[in-house]
Amino acid sequence: MYKRILVPVENSEYDATILEHVTRLARLCGSSVVIIHVADGWVARNIRQLDLRESEEMKEDLAYIERLATSMEKQGVPAEAVLASGDPGQEISAAAEREKCDLIAMTTHGHKLLNDLLRGSVANAVRHSSTVPVLLVRGLPREQPTPR
Repeated sequence: MYKRILVPVENSEYDATILEHVTRLARLCGSSVVIIHVADGWVARNIRQLDLRESEEMKEDLAYIERLATSMEKQGVPAEAVLASGDPGQEISAAAEREKCDLIAMTTHGHKLLNDLLRGSVANAVRHSSTVPVLLVRGLPREQPTPR
């Protein structure tokens, strides 16, 4: 059914929900997983235009998603880590095409309308711009997964 699943993570307690869900789905479908984090700090948003070096935050983000990918691999799910930078909604949609993924699986925070308007919604941006199916799973805040 799905051969390659893109999983955006944000280095928060919400990541555990989608990673547990996708691990089961990937096993069921025999899928590989691409874990992506979009760094969106000042350096990340301007790294290309200003030819900047990676920030410490970006290095930490990469180490985090590599640990998650290693943990999935240990659970029998082929996984890789991709660090992107820029606008999260645009980068996630572009990565799905670039990485040849046929599903994007991500969490939502369950904000109400006003909160989404004030904070923005990456999930909403992705579902409107993506050319592949988007699976949205309501995230439950809890501790981050411990990479094995």
